Amino acid sequence: MRASSKDGIPSPAPLPLQYLGLLPRLKLLQRGRVLGALFLAIGLWAWGEKGVLSNISALTDLGGLDPVWLFVVVGGIMSVLGFAGCIGALRENTFLLKFFSVFLGLIFFLELATGILAFVFKDWIRDQLNLFINNNVKAYRDDIDLQNLIDFAQEYWSCCGARGPNDWNLNIYFNCTDVNPSRERCGVPFSCCVRDPVMSSTLSVATMFGSNWSWSSRASSTPKAAWASLKSGCRTT
Repeated sequence: MRASSKDGIPSPAPLPLQYLGLLPRLKLLQRGRVLGALFLAIGLWAWGEKGVLSNISALTDLGGLDPVWLFVVVGGIMSVLGFAGCIGALRENTFLLKFFSVFLGLIFFLELATGILAFVFKDWIRDQLNLFINNNVKAYRDDIDLQNLIDFAQEYWSCCGARGPNDWNLNIYFNCTDVNPSRERCGVPFSCCVRDPVMSSTLSVATMFGSNWSWSSRASSTPKAAWASLKSGCRTT
């Protein structure tokens, strides 16, 4: 029975205790759904700017990883989980709640299985990781998002290539072959270089090409001491 106010207007009935306990979780699910939708929108917008939505075949043309996939996949999963959990709890829809629980359980077991397989087949995983990095090295100049991701990774982890700077021979712009006409021949991206605190010293060991610094020390004529200014590989052997 609803409580009446002094003016005779019935007051809204208080929420049952079972719903009061769900409010913090519902807010969390709602935020996850909104954040997932935002990630998904950013991913679709980025693909639209790159012309991928009008040419779906461009998704397979890139030899490396398109970072936009991370936004689309993560955003899609978060949106689906947030929608199923939030609407399922509010409407007491058993199908959506079961879907939410099964989906979360599936993600957990996939993570667990991935960790176990990575430990058991660590040599194979190491080889696949090396292949993955080298494929992205080859496609470094093919996609600006991939280029920014590689530069961020090499700067963040203070590394260069999968095993070392010579991995950049796989890239057509940086390889050291005599027939390579690129100005970046025998070089590496600026993110491979250890920055000197003194600007003049930095410029003495790097050649500036536009907004990037490309190291030119991989040529056979360069003294071995200069290699100290290059980072090691991103994957330890």
